[in-house]
Amino acid sequence: PYVIVCNHQASIDLMGMVEVIPDRCVPIAKKELMYMGTVGWACWLSGIIFINRHKREDAIDVISQTARIMRRENVR
Repeated sequence: PYVIVCNHQASIDLMGMVEVIPDRCVPIAKKELMYMGTVGWACWLSGIIFINRHKREDAIDVISQTARIMRRENVR
């Protein structure tokens, strides 16, 4: 298992990131993206894990839970 950190600056960067990210890789995005209409639906349906950056403890909990699942199931 490994983690890739991407800080894209424009929405077009997302298309390039999709081509580079390996199979079975699950992205983590800020929760605000979930409320962006069609983009939010597409993110939710593709399995993106959303974190609430305004509530630090909740974000840490979601990331920790994701890391535990990654280690247990040996997935990327």
